[in-house]
Amino acid sequence: MRAGVIVFPGSNCDRDAYYALRDVLGYAVDYLWHDEARDLSDYGLVIVPGGFSYGDYLRPGAIARFARMMDSLRAYAERGGRVLGICNGFQILCEAGLLPGALTRNIGLKFRCMPVHIRVENTETPFTRRYRQGEVLQVPIAHGDGRYVCDEATLQQLRTNGQVIFRYCSPTGELGEAWNPNGSIDHIAGVANAQFNVLGMMPHPERACELLLGSTDGRRLLQVD
Repeated sequence: MRAGVIVFPGSNCDRDAYYALRDVLGYAVDYLWHDEARDLSDYGLVIVPGGFSYGDYLRPGAIARFARMMDSLRAYAERGGRVLGICNGFQILCEAGLLPGALTRNIGLKFRCMPVHIRVENTETPFTRRYRQGEVLQVPIAHGDGRYVCDEATLQQLRTNGQVIFRYCSPTGELGEAWNPNGSIDHIAGVANAQFNVLGMMPHPERACELLLGSTDGRRLLQVD
């Protein structure tokens, strides 16, 4: 499989994603420059990586959403192409309207950088089909604006359609505010679009692909071939 990793000014997890895809999983990988417009049909997966695109000016993802590559990505997603937005990538996808909701400042206004546990809520997606329903994963976070919010109607739609893909939880799978690192509504750590080919999540699966980093739980999420 060939994968693409979009690079914005300020991206700093693009190399992590590239390494996980190429060196750990053995995929062919290309960097995709933010200011290019191109056909992405040859890619089996495109990652919108973490970092601080455009310095997070205005708010995270607010400027990146206007990049020329985002027009190409939108067309790719509309054709069923698989898109994974990680951390800042999740923020960008929400700003671009490819995913519902928004990401706001963490509760307590502190940057959180630590391993967390997330529970798999839906295995009927290209990203989660290798997991078990209810499986608990250990994956790191590193963000200051990771609090997922949406209105009540959107939340009900996400629940009804199974679009909540991951929730923050305890090491044994229980939900509770003690295990919610940023105050996200309904403990949401990741959501998908209605077609399940676009996934956004705040935790970093690309940083959980080797035991050297403490966990391999993120590896299966990147295996969408």
